[in-house]
Amino acid sequence: MVDIGYHASHEQHTPRELLAAVRLAEVVGFDEVMCSDHLAPWTRAQGQSGFAWSWLGAAMATTSIPFGLVNAPGQRYHPVIVAQAIGTLAQMFPERFWVALGSGEALNEHVTGDPWPAKPVRQRRLRESVDAIRALLDGKRVDVDGLVRIHDARVWTRPEEPVPLLGAAVSADTAGWIADWADGLITVGSDAEQTREVLDRFRGAGGRGTARLQIHLSLEDTHEEALAAARDQWSQSMAQDVSTWDAENPEDFEAAIVPSDDALERGLLVSASAHDLAERIAAMAQGFDHIYLHHVGRDQAAFLRRCESELLPALRSAL
Repeated sequence: MVDIGYHASHEQHTPRELLAAVRLAEVVGFDEVMCSDHLAPWTRAQGQSGFAWSWLGAAMATTSIPFGLVNAPGQRYHPVIVAQAIGTLAQMFPERFWVALGSGEALNEHVTGDPWPAKPVRQRRLRESVDAIRALLDGKRVDVDGLVRIHDARVWTRPEEPVPLLGAAVSADTAGWIADWADGLITVGSDAEQTREVLDRFRGAGGRGTARLQIHLSLEDTHEEALAAARDQWSQSMAQDVSTWDAENPEDFEAAIVPSDDALERGLLVSASAHDLAERIAAMAQGFDHIYLHHVGRDQAAFLRRCESELLPALRSAL
């Protein structure tokens, strides 16, 4: 059985709005929640970026379902602080929390003033951070003098059960690389062939644990309304000749946008039909254990109520 999760987008909604949304998500039948962990939105039209870790404490205290997020340790977040945050949340909410670790984006990390490394260096830094976080959560004293520096660190508050440390991968190459160390995979996609390639590479390289898929979508009463919501809130998917990993500010993405509905529909699922979306999501989700639905529109309550009446029943029948 595939668990169906709701994605809480901190870039688009205030923390207070998202607290209401995740409580409603549980009521309408979602199995779990994941959230973003950004310092900045992708575009100024999105307009928010609350601190995910403090929000998670409130969100998990007022619901009973599992939560997770994708985090980039090594620059903006020191890995010891990440380990302490994981340990605290997982101790309060046993077996309800997972973390996926990735190499990050300059959009969120450049604020430290440190140089933004090339991808191979970011991957080495991520591996050092993951190894340190895992050791700290195991109760070990940790010293590292490498791309990250840690001096005689310990995490004193730890969960009774291990917390899954997944790897985040968008490309098949990265999926193959994380297979060596991750407790599972999370990826994002809108194309069944692309998501299958990522999953196959992870499994083919010996990747273990659960496979999770985040899906961006726009579901409105008409196709044109769904496109309009995507144009307004997910316009960075139309950006050309700019690196998602290396751009530093929302304005950088905005300057590179070339308006194109075709590009929008390649970047996310756009539809007025819940049954159409369910079939397309099910095709992408083959082989995945968990999927997370991110509606890019502003009205999350309306989307969640439509999930209750239409999308979730159709999707569970299709999976």
